[in-house]
Amino acid sequence: MDNTFNQPQSKQLLSTKRMVICALFAALLCVSAYLSIPTPLPMAPKITLMNFVIFLIALLFPVTESFLIGLVWFLLGVVGLPVFIGGGSGIGYLIAPYGAYTWAFPIVLIVLPLIRGKKYNRIWYTICGIIGVLIIDVIGMLYLQHSMSYDLKTAFLTGFVPFILLDLVKAIVVAQIIPAFRKIMEV
Repeated sequence: MDNTFNQPQSKQLLSTKRMVICALFAALLCVSAYLSIPTPLPMAPKITLMNFVIFLIALLFPVTESFLIGLVWFLLGVVGLPVFIGGGSGIGYLIAPYGAYTWAFPIVLIVLPLIRGKKYNRIWYTICGIIGVLIIDVIGMLYLQHSMSYDLKTAFLTGFVPFILLDLVKAIVVAQIIPAFRKIMEV
């Protein structure tokens, strides 16, 4: 007698509920490319919410889910859907002088879940958020320096200084609201 129907099913990588939550966050990440708040600052005329959502995903989800959410978003942008900051898309966007800020996002979506730990600690999560900001802004600045043939001072003043303060604020705020999101999502 064949027992193949009585054997337990192999464990799924993600439950249906978790896949739906990941899909919702991938959609939120896509929409966040269009969400920005104007500022009176000439060096940073808009605050984009994409970094905010990146930090939220990286500090909320385990590395596998964080990576999958980022992968879906990134592949959608690479194939031409306008899901990068300001509705950008494609390889051309990613190799443009400011493109490295975008391809630093998947790095953050892998690194932060790996270093933050499973148990929430406000101070450590805040430090992790700051590490994420530095990863994005330093990679972006260094690529900008290379692609524009800037000296380090010019790259720092045009590719780091205008972004660092607002990015830090976003990361710090996200680190503080993670417990509320975990409670809602039962993560």
